[in-house]
Amino acid sequence: MSRASTPEPRTCVSCGRTIEWRKKWERDWEQVRYCSTPCRRHGITDTDRALEASILDLLAARSRTSTICPSEAARAVAGGSDDGDDGEAWRDLMEPARRAARRLVAAGEVEVTQGGRVVDPSTARGPIRIRRA
Repeated sequence: MSRASTPEPRTCVSCGRTIEWRKKWERDWEQVRYCSTPCRRHGITDTDRALEASILDLLAARSRTSTICPSEAARAVAGGSDDGDDGEAWRDLMEPARRAARRLVAAGEVEVTQGGRVVDPSTARGPIRIRRA
């Protein structure tokens, strides 16, 4: 397969990162759904679905141009109060919240921004914000 006819990249269904075509996948590119073995093992859990719903609900409750931080979705899903042992449980949901945001970007429902500019969520490092697409 020549460089010009390389298939379009895909999005990992677990983490939302971009999967670039590789020669080793030439025969089964249509079945490639995950970027790595850990993503294949993890899949999509109920918590992941809850984070996606939380992101969409938080955005729906705000003005059209408002943004949210992934931590807001993580806190909403983790529940509990800010005192006691479970007050920090939301921190464990930060990377899953970012994964949920990447999946929603791939679905065309939201955009990820840094410094007010839309960025590629697969390569974004540091604090991000999420807004409606």
